Amino acid sequence: MRLLLINPCNPLVNTGSKKNRWNKYRAWKPLGLLVLAGLTPAEWEITIVDENTGVPDYKRMPRPDLMGVSAFTSQAPRAYELAAEFRTRGVPVVMGGIHATMRPAEASERVDAVVTGEAESVWTQVLEDARRGALKPLYEGSLEALEKTPFPRHDLLPTGYHFGSIQTTRGCPLNCSFCSVSAFNGREYRRRSIEDVVAEFKLIREKEVLIVDDNLIGTRGDHIARAKELFLAMIEADLGKKWVAQATINMADDEELLRLAERAGCTAVFIGFETTGDEGLIEVRKKYNIQKSRDFKASVRRIQRHHILVVGSFIIGLDVDRSGIGLDIADTATRYGVDAINVMFLTPLPGTELWKKMEEEDRIAADSFPEDWKYYTLTLPVGRYRHLSRAEIIEEMHSCNRSFYSCARILRRVGRNFWKRHKAFLSLVCNLSYRKNTHLGRKVHWEFKRSLDQFQLNRRLPTTGDNLHVGTPPSE
Repeated sequence: MRLLLINPCNPLVNTGSKKNRWNKYRAWKPLGLLVLAGLTPAEWEITIVDENTGVPDYKRMPRPDLMGVSAFTSQAPRAYELAAEFRTRGVPVVMGGIHATMRPAEASERVDAVVTGEAESVWTQVLEDARRGALKPLYEGSLEALEKTPFPRHDLLPTGYHFGSIQTTRGCPLNCSFCSVSAFNGREYRRRSIEDVVAEFKLIREKEVLIVDDNLIGTRGDHIARAKELFLAMIEADLGKKWVAQATINMADDEELLRLAERAGCTAVFIGFETTGDEGLIEVRKKYNIQKSRDFKASVRRIQRHHILVVGSFIIGLDVDRSGIGLDIADTATRYGVDAINVMFLTPLPGTELWKKMEEEDRIAADSFPEDWKYYTLTLPVGRYRHLSRAEIIEEMHSCNRSFYSCARILRRVGRNFWKRHKAFLSLVCNLSYRKNTHLGRKVHWEFKRSLDQFQLNRRLPTTGDNLHVGTPPSE
């Protein structure tokens, strides 16, 4: 029996694109598919394709007995395209992942079986039913104890990735309005055994690893204690790995935690600042960031003193955002002293409270589904924003990136890290990668605006005069 598992690409954000040579530092392995492969009985011959590193000629590959595809929302159109291709060849298709979980009826119209939620609890049943030719239309996965999670089959992907990937926890207690993690993985902070995590680290070929946990260190005292225990075990195992992770700003509050993280190989953390003021944090339900009257600049400095780079995440398009928010974010991030920023448009993803709110208020602009899901990359303004037209919010994004990733500011940041011996080369790579992608994104933004404006004009939707104006993309 042959099983083909595919991680579909989205051409708008394909990290396999040769237009940006720095993208090799931003290609993450499809860890969920590797986990499912670890659960698959030996009778199945498994092939995993990650389209973000290249799209093969599927017709030249051996015909599979089952094709499985997992997709985020922005990957859904490509997933459906693949499903149609394989189904015309008589291959049954099963689809899982966060988009199928949030839109099961839509997915069911295009595949033979849908898996919702975490697939580990139902995967062996899916395979058995497929072997018997008796796939059910729906399999509902449940939240499993992570002690039951098998080791991913890291051996099934080719070499060539800069980063390996590993997961040590699932779930996030913060429940931000724009995030679907709590709806998909729950708010309980579930933890894998430390012994398994260390053992899996040893199986990863790459010397640099992305820890994909939504919040590695958690928010409570027992979460922090577990993180310290994990870091101690990694130090004792002498893994020889460098790693990056996502965390909350409270990481800066515990010097022992920071010392252990540095010794365990932490080189960078991705932290969600989200916005520049308390009003915006209250809007997105991330009040955690404003507890203890926090000094963000001092917090960032404490993390960096341990030779750990800080990448800040911000959002443009909140209801409190007005003209000038782009420069405000760039200046705020510079004042905090972060090493890089990743700025996203406020995006109503299915399954989130933000989706419900914007749908009720008729503020979802890119709504020709399923085709328009390809725009839900977080890098395109798919909504209607309270105080910013489509043209204005695009220009706010451009002004933010122009300011923060100006040559002068990049040189100052990298020079500061060189002077303090704080991962200067990694800082340079990170900044150049983001700078290059912001330049590539300018054309995509304006093409998206033209396409959406024209589509809405053709449908004769009510829209503001400014939104009807197609505009001229800025020179490259």
